[in-house]
Amino acid sequence: MSGSFRRLISGRNTAVLLASLGAGTMATGILLNENSSLAAEAKKKLYPPSSDFPDLRKHNNCMASALTPAVYAKLRDRVTPNNWTLDQCIQTGVDNPGHPFIKTVGCVAGDEESYEVFAELFDPVIKDRHNGYDPKTMIHPTDLDASKLKHGMFDEKYVLSSRVRTGRSIRGLSLPPACSRAERREVERVVVTALAGLKGDLAGRYYSLGDMTEKEQQQLIDDHFLFDKPVSPLLTCAFMARDWPDARGIWHNNEKTFLIWINEEDHTRVISMEKGGNMKRVFDRFCSGLKQVEHLIQERGWEFMWNERLGYILTCPSNLGTGLRAGVHVRLPKLSKDPRFSKILDNLRLQKRGTGGVDTAATGDTFDISNLDRLGKSEVELVQLVVDGVNYLIDCEKKLERGQDIQVPAPLVMFKK
Repeated sequence: MSGSFRRLISGRNTAVLLASLGAGTMATGILLNENSSLAAEAKKKLYPPSSDFPDLRKHNNCMASALTPAVYAKLRDRVTPNNWTLDQCIQTGVDNPGHPFIKTVGCVAGDEESYEVFAELFDPVIKDRHNGYDPKTMIHPTDLDASKLKHGMFDEKYVLSSRVRTGRSIRGLSLPPACSRAERREVERVVVTALAGLKGDLAGRYYSLGDMTEKEQQQLIDDHFLFDKPVSPLLTCAFMARDWPDARGIWHNNEKTFLIWINEEDHTRVISMEKGGNMKRVFDRFCSGLKQVEHLIQERGWEFMWNERLGYILTCPSNLGTGLRAGVHVRLPKLSKDPRFSKILDNLRLQKRGTGGVDTAATGDTFDISNLDRLGKSEVELVQLVVDGVNYLIDCEKKLERGQDIQVPAPLVMFKK
């Protein structure tokens, strides 16, 4: 009898039932709180995993390729220590069958532990997205020695701007899809306090999205620094826009060449950028700034999420490892019209986007060209790949200007599998 009553009061109509039995408001609240976890467990047992399995027949993302009914049945009822579930991981991929310009991942992590608790899903997704990198057997290298970069100066007739970015997550706090308001505010506090310690050419100030003046907001818009509330369904379906703009903000140095976004898609996005083609200088500033930020974070008793198999841990599996995207805005009017352009990019492990970002198509003859991979190669190796690859694209453009033929390069081997 007691088991039957427990199942009864654990259902969705608990409050109505208690009210009909004459229970007072306080008693109703107490019973609801005490039985919330029981209700969740009862609901899971009421419906088998096969009844909950999402319809992925028309989907084209990495998650849909990896998630079988057997994997779903094994993982559905698991939770991380922060109560993040498999269904929350995959919701963005379920709600977004495909993307017009890129193959998306289709799942996100809610915390560092997600990658372990749901490894049967994340490991094949990672292997698919990262060119065969096997997180069960491979070790990810890290190298932030900018002095190793060679030939880092582009022809500025073609390259308009250069940029390197990455993300970092604060260990012990949930990632943006899952964080509470308190955790999000703690990320802001920890990072802003640490950034106040930056000196010299990295010294700057923080602008809170919720507190900035109209003048400050307009200046950040004019500088193309301001990030808005996410409107992409890839992000909103991953719960990224909750409580906007609470505890979000932008920090930049006085020269406006080193930026940190706080609580957008990741805890932090670290960006080094400038006009022109001096990728060597951009990468040097990136490495120096990142090392200093990490040191300041550690001085305050915190650390970044990292492990030797996955590198730096970020919200989206596509950004694991280095989290690094080194890119340039480059003019390629002739090469972009050549039918071999896409194949050349593929073989060089490069990707093209519109200059407006991931959700924009390329228009005209100017493209955002960046590294496709993040995991399995170090920061130095990936930026060198971009330098060599973009120089090859520019060389092709020059040959086409002279009426000469171009060659499709052999595919790059990223790592031994």
